[in-house]
Amino acid sequence: MSASQKPDSQKSSIPVTAPSEEQPSSPETDVYAIHGADPEVLAYAMAKYSRSALTMKESLAEISSQRAEQFLNTFYFAYGHRSIADLAHIPFAIERLSLLAAIELVDEQRWDGQERSTRYQNFRLSGWFTPQLGAETTIFTAAVETLFTTYDKISAGMLAALKGAIPQPETMKPEAYERTLKARAFDVARYLLPLATNTSLGQIVNARTLETQVSRLLTSEFAEVRQLGERLRIAASEPAWNVQHATAEVLCEEISSIDPACGERAHEAFLRPVKTAPTLVKYAASNDYQRQTRSELAHAAAELMRNQHIADAPVVDLLDGDEPLEIELATSLLYPHCHYPYRQLRHQVAALSANQLGEITSLGTKHRGRHDELLRSFSSGHSFRFDILMDIGGFRDMHRHRRCVQLLQPYTDLHGYDEPLCPGQPTLAEAGLETLYKETLSATYATYRSLRDSGAPEAAQSAQYCLPLATRCRSLFKMDFAEALYISELRSGVAGHFSYRRVAWEMYRAVAKKHPALAQYFRIEDVNEPVDLLRR
Repeated sequence: MSASQKPDSQKSSIPVTAPSEEQPSSPETDVYAIHGADPEVLAYAMAKYSRSALTMKESLAEISSQRAEQFLNTFYFAYGHRSIADLAHIPFAIERLSLLAAIELVDEQRWDGQERSTRYQNFRLSGWFTPQLGAETTIFTAAVETLFTTYDKISAGMLAALKGAIPQPETMKPEAYERTLKARAFDVARYLLPLATNTSLGQIVNARTLETQVSRLLTSEFAEVRQLGERLRIAASEPAWNVQHATAEVLCEEISSIDPACGERAHEAFLRPVKTAPTLVKYAASNDYQRQTRSELAHAAAELMRNQHIADAPVVDLLDGDEPLEIELATSLLYPHCHYPYRQLRHQVAALSANQLGEITSLGTKHRGRHDELLRSFSSGHSFRFDILMDIGGFRDMHRHRRCVQLLQPYTDLHGYDEPLCPGQPTLAEAGLETLYKETLSATYATYRSLRDSGAPEAAQSAQYCLPLATRCRSLFKMDFAEALYISELRSGVAGHFSYRRVAWEMYRAVAKKHPALAQYFRIEDVNEPVDLLRR
């Protein structure tokens, strides 16, 4: 029995239109995966659904790379249909970049990827990035080498302390016992890793995210990050690495030995160079809107605060939402360009006149070009806003949450540093490592201040590379209730790093205090309870 002859009970319940010359005659819903199409060609084929009755198979059969480029030039660039670029997804490997650059790279709300873990890998083997510091390079290198030497000592010392405190269970294999405790030791040692430490990551992003990412990176104040943006743009424009190349090459040679003509066609099919997004990123460039606005907002923040003392603030501060939107917007615009807690900054902003508030807000828009998205600070009006002060290492983990708005302040030594503390785990003092830890960090901060105050603009900016992950940084997280619950539940789990476990716990406590009736919906782990250190 053919599909058209099936009884009504077996037919699809999805309504379909009557067959026509452009439509398949079968009334059945058709679902199939697609493999092998170039990202830009696939984006064009999907975009054609709005302009053609052809099936995907028919569209892909008739589309060439040249036609895709012509289409994208017209509709993406000339007409501004930017959603087309959402349809082209591109995988990248980005290897041997600094932790500082990695944080900048992944700072996209539409980003998917994975980075090397400081828990499971020895970052001593990674090396580090050295910025252009001229005569100051020697003291920078000495500070970084000292941090890595201490990283080695803390790793080994804490592993020994953990083994002394936690005997190996008879039911646990020696390699599993060693691996688990080594991960716990790395959780402590990572506090010594400088932002210059090399890492590697993979990302899969759509072409629109890639374009904004490249543009943002090219606008960075850091030379390494600008160079990274250019390399991403080039990687999307040049032939991609073909994972099947070696196998396909052997196959094409075998075919050619039998039939040269068939071998030539096989070579064209399997070994032709594929450029992933040459059209969609060709105009990605440094963003004048972001650069000019950043400078003017930093100046405005400095003028408003006039070197005020940084007020004390809790690790997690759940902000009230009583201020008018105009005040939240102005405060959010200034927040990433200073080191003050949100409440302290908002207090100054709230004292301004309506005209002065408008002047600050206009700074965020006056340089905006035709296709520029508004700055992230304009994402305002969320019910839950957390002003968080935590170590950079912990922030890197929290940074992965995408269903929220994050505003990060510049790295500085002004907030001091954290010490690794985990209930049930030997402390640095108990392991005999506390003095080494504190002396190393004190010496590192002295080097940081020396570079920052050296008078050389490049050295002053690049001084941040020697700051260790123990350094506290301030960030603002805006979200809805569902995300607040999700982060609190996920990050409080006993298998997580004790740094962000504390932050997640404080987020929960802040919500429970403000909305006690909602506390019952959190499946939360009390971070004050000692954990089974062999549980991962």
